[in-house]
Amino acid sequence: MGHRIEPGLYALGKPTADSPVFVTANYTLSFDALRSALAGIDAYILVLDTQAINVWCAAGKGTFGTDELVNRIQATGLKDVVNHRVLILPQLGAPGIAAHEVKKRSTFKVEYGPVRASDLPEYLQRREVTPEMRRVRFTLRDRLAVIPVEIIGGIVPLVIAAAIAFIFGGIPSALIAIAAILAGTVLFPVLLPWLPTHDFSTKGFLLGAVVALPLVLLSLSSNADAAWWWRVARAITPILIWAPVTAFLALNFTGSTTFTSRSGVRREMFAYIPVMAWSFGIGIVLMLGLPFIRALGG
Repeated sequence: MGHRIEPGLYALGKPTADSPVFVTANYTLSFDALRSALAGIDAYILVLDTQAINVWCAAGKGTFGTDELVNRIQATGLKDVVNHRVLILPQLGAPGIAAHEVKKRSTFKVEYGPVRASDLPEYLQRREVTPEMRRVRFTLRDRLAVIPVEIIGGIVPLVIAAAIAFIFGGIPSALIAIAAILAGTVLFPVLLPWLPTHDFSTKGFLLGAVVALPLVLLSLSSNADAAWWWRVARAITPILIWAPVTAFLALNFTGSTTFTSRSGVRREMFAYIPVMAWSFGIGIVLMLGLPFIRALGG
């Protein structure tokens, strides 16, 4: 549970009953970003149980939501800790919160702060969110920041995939397996704005196909005595297997970016996950079946 913070009420510095209360997710990066931005400021941080998901994604899934916020206020006894009745929430959490319901059920008023935690000190001085503070950006620096999390989550699948690929295809296949997963977890975030097509899944398919291309060329240049159709089938097998893997990782990245909407992600899931599954399945069948066909003289 390395990315999970225990839900509850945390004191930052030496807060008093009049200190501000900030609300965030129990995702390590979200919590750390808020805590770092508030360095030197005495405040309370109310951490919601979002199942270790960042604020924006949790708001879309409903875990950073009205019920959880009200329940956490009650569970922590926040009314008895502070004199005021104001909560400062991140702007990206707004889709999951019904402010009027929170007010009605808890007496706490919801205020939305800036998009970036780094703007909070300025916001506290004026208690006003400027248009620039409301602007959502997802720069290269932002994308690079989430890569370590993506890599850590992909280490075990990477090792397993590489081992299986090595058993059935040797070192070249193992290297392509590693490259396909790294393409989805590292290259995709870096290249996101410049990859063609709109959907994350198709971007991932294209990137995965490019990564698998060396093995395709290797397959075409070998087994010269085999039937042409066998060589073609053998050549496209890496693309059928590894392009959907990269595409799936790319689709998973929708949870780390503000480029997407809930409806868009849902549409992609229904449209592309079956395609990924079929492509991967056909590729596995070809990988296992083609050697037997060759042995039988095909």
